[in-house]
Amino acid sequence: MANLSTNYLGLELRNPIIAASSGLTNSLDNIKKMEDANVGAIVLKSIFEEQIVYETNKMIQSSEDSLDPMKKGLNDVLNTRSYDYMEAMDYMANFAKEHTLKEYLNFIQLIKRSVKIPIIASINCVTTYDWSLFAKRIQEAGADAIELNIYLLPSDITKTSGDYEDLYKKIIADVRKYVSFPISVKLSYYLSSLSNTLIALSKSGIAGMVLFNKPYNPDINIDKLEISTGNIYSSEHDYLRSLRWTSILASRVQCDLAASTGVHSYETVVKFLLAGSKAVQVASVLYEKGIDEITAMVNGLNTWMDSKNFKTIDDFRGMLSQVNIVNPAVLERVQFMKSYANIF
Repeated sequence: MANLSTNYLGLELRNPIIAASSGLTNSLDNIKKMEDANVGAIVLKSIFEEQIVYETNKMIQSSEDSLDPMKKGLNDVLNTRSYDYMEAMDYMANFAKEHTLKEYLNFIQLIKRSVKIPIIASINCVTTYDWSLFAKRIQEAGADAIELNIYLLPSDITKTSGDYEDLYKKIIADVRKYVSFPISVKLSYYLSSLSNTLIALSKSGIAGMVLFNKPYNPDINIDKLEISTGNIYSSEHDYLRSLRWTSILASRVQCDLAASTGVHSYETVVKFLLAGSKAVQVASVLYEKGIDEITAMVNGLNTWMDSKNFKTIDDFRGMLSQVNIVNPAVLERVQFMKSYANIF
């Protein structure tokens, strides 16, 4: 039987399959099932700054309801001093932030007491200060590493590509000031000069990068004439973009690479390992087929390695990265290949 162990972010994993941050990793029962299914590590569901804003707004709405003129008297409401109101809002915002964060920290502590596999926390913030604050508290709660889920849609026409890239660097630098445990960054592909930017980020002191964040795109409902939600799950064909860039960047970045989006089978896991990934993250397939699909993927990887006489993952990892293939252009000149093969 092959040895499936791997090292990702300095953590020893029994295999390279990681349960990605999702609603499934927000449950102790699910996480125990994932451990039993032989998952290598787990990324907890992200704590979103928007979640804290939502909790704050609920508290504010509750406070405003208590000031209903029919109950409290119109004069009391009209005479409320604005600075008192703002001070109350600030208090509620800070309380909601602390309450939400504390729940997350308690959950980390519970999970660490309950399972033996590595646990990676995940945060998605907007305010620079909160990135470092949350990360510091999460490290203190006992998480093995943290994944900074940075999804910045470059939609602001007043900002340049450099502005966005500088923000990524600032977030990483600020978090590194406050923590010593491994940091990975989950990135989108909405970056200019993608290779250059990701190589630069890999030199910022992070331990790993996850390629890529799945963009949740809006759709349009033509019957209701309104914006609707697009498909939130990946398909089994969505891995190709991540595969290309993993192969291009492997052996060029100065940190570990993990692949995400579209990993629905052990075959795709094998492809990413051949391209140079240290690990892969799965989520959508677990919603569609169940947590036991992790076992099927691990068994499939083991059977494939035995069939190729590979004893360890290092025996073949990166074999088909761009720096190791005979014709590196095959990863870039796809249009030419289609034309040459008379596909179109």
